[in-house]
Amino acid sequence: MFGAGLRACIIYILSGRGDSSPATYFFDKTSITDRRMIEESSTPLSIQTPVGVTGRPTPTTHHLTRHHPDQNPTGRKLAILGLTALGVVYGDIGTSVLYAMKECFSPHFGVEPRTENVYGVLSLIVWSLTLIVSVKYIVFIMRADNRGEGGILALLALIQQQYPPARRKTRYAVFVALGLIGAALLYGDGVITPVISVLGAMEGLTVVSPAFERFVAPLTAVIIFFIFTFQRFGTDRVGKVFGPVTMLWFASISVLGVMEIAREPEILLAVNPWYAVKFFAHNGAPGFFILGSVVLAVTGAEALYADMGHFGRKPIRLAWALIVFPALLLNYFGQGALLLRDPSAAENPFYRLVPAALLYPMVALATAAACIASQALISGAYSITQQALQLGYTPRVTITHTSKQEAGQIYIKEVNTLLMIACIALTFYFGSSTKLAAAYGIAVTGTMVITTILFYVIARERFGWPAWRANIFLAFFLIIDVAFLAANIVKIEQGGWFPIVVAIVVYIMMTTWKKGRDTLRDILREASLPLDLFMDDMERRKPPRVPGTSVFMTSDPQGTPVVLLHHLKHNKMLHEQVILLSVLTAQVPEVDESERVKVEPLGENFYRVIARYGFMETPDVPEIMESCEAAGIHAKPAQTSYYLGRERLIARGKSNMMRWRKKLFIFLSRNSRSATEFYGIPPNRVVELGTQIEF
Repeated sequence: MFGAGLRACIIYILSGRGDSSPATYFFDKTSITDRRMIEESSTPLSIQTPVGVTGRPTPTTHHLTRHHPDQNPTGRKLAILGLTALGVVYGDIGTSVLYAMKECFSPHFGVEPRTENVYGVLSLIVWSLTLIVSVKYIVFIMRADNRGEGGILALLALIQQQYPPARRKTRYAVFVALGLIGAALLYGDGVITPVISVLGAMEGLTVVSPAFERFVAPLTAVIIFFIFTFQRFGTDRVGKVFGPVTMLWFASISVLGVMEIAREPEILLAVNPWYAVKFFAHNGAPGFFILGSVVLAVTGAEALYADMGHFGRKPIRLAWALIVFPALLLNYFGQGALLLRDPSAAENPFYRLVPAALLYPMVALATAAACIASQALISGAYSITQQALQLGYTPRVTITHTSKQEAGQIYIKEVNTLLMIACIALTFYFGSSTKLAAAYGIAVTGTMVITTILFYVIARERFGWPAWRANIFLAFFLIIDVAFLAANIVKIEQGGWFPIVVAIVVYIMMTTWKKGRDTLRDILREASLPLDLFMDDMERRKPPRVPGTSVFMTSDPQGTPVVLLHHLKHNKMLHEQVILLSVLTAQVPEVDESERVKVEPLGENFYRVIARYGFMETPDVPEIMESCEAAGIHAKPAQTSYYLGRERLIARGKSNMMRWRKKLFIFLSRNSRSATEFYGIPPNRVVELGTQIEF
């Protein structure tokens, strides 16, 4: 099936005397017709889903447990969860008041802030918040949780549960592609949100004096630099002040709105959707394309769903209904009332609401709120990366747990660095929130469309909705979502190209990695030996045994690890206790501890150990070995050797991957983190077996 050779030279280092590097074997060039000579890959390729590998700054001895919130909290606990959710979940949508109304009356659209237009735009904003956030996300989308977890990849995992391998045909492939595109778009959102939020806050300085305009971009870049620099310290302590600061922000914007509404109370009539209909009728195409700016009012709606696992439905829904939604409405109505009284305020209606004496304090508060909004999206990018990694769609990266108690608080150095560079570059390239707004809408609306489609699938397959009900949901919200997306498509030339480019790059990387790992898995599985045949051979040959325990990582619980075949062929001996360890990823966020590890004796002092982890968890081999004690496996750490593989890939085999994708996969593989670091294995107890594979 493929031409592959195993290349050689042997270096054998038995560690135990302080050597910090794994011992490495490389084998002489061997004929590939011998199926027993094909090397195992460097990372176990899960039969269900490949497990990704991440690095750790220090090994951990106990698995971090994600503490799920009470699904029905009451009293003080509900209030605390609601306040905390206020800071983490609603930072993005809460800061949209800084720029949404301003962009709707941008000179680019040619829609002047006349009375009828103010009523029309305000009606569009009010009903967008109501239908998209309050109805679609709060009422419907948040019902589709994967054991408490939300987010587009959790939604994709739910769909994978509904489609067993026998049903996975073209339709399933389309749903997977949509889920990955949605996740890729969220990376573009994660780059744009910090920039547009901080830029929108800092532009308040130009209201004080136009002379500050040239300082806006540099100051924004400095703030963004510090936001990303402090990520490695974690959000455990800083997160405790998020809720109170965001509460102060929503209280402040509410008061500002009420003050202006008191002057022009008739603005409340804009709640009538007929004003939105008349706005479209009177303004034609410019009226439709203004939806590209109206959608800025609902940015961050995806965070309601993505952060559900941290707080639960009830606190998120309560915070929206009692605090966030009323505060946003009051401020937008206040901005509308101001425009009725003073159309010139359209240049920056939010800061024109603020009394002159309070401008500097409000700029400071807005900047703090923008930083919180940025933090939420950055943490979301980390979470998406971890999920994608465990589901087998991204290479191994360095995941650092920033909290000893909460597994959900993580830091990924590679993602953080790329986001920081991209954010600072965007800051200087666009220079203002107005220019950047063109790039913002496509990422948001694209994700909204995909979420609607995937929820429709879940409603039919998992919830058992009748066709008529699911079709009404799909048609109603898809019309709204597609209208917003179409209004943003025209902004590609002005900056909308950026999230599209980001999404294409991320999508290609994810699908290439997945395809490459699947290809290698098939190659290695074909070259493997059935375990029952191997065990029969062990009973006949009785190879010499030496003291200690050897652990061989394998992707196939039913097959013999090729690394074991190599070891036996070249060293002619085995340890007195042999463990065949498979780490599998389940299509759920977490696996119960009682179902984590399964041990099966195979005879001849061989054991098959299968450990299962959820896509929100990080596998831990030392923890697995401790769990095996109860099953009678006694492996002393100082007498246990772990056998892994290190592959050298050559892009000239007969696999059906295109050559450029093979080279991309090889690049990603070479730059991924080592399996040793991820699993927390002491590096001086690892023996790596080198392999050359043509694919």
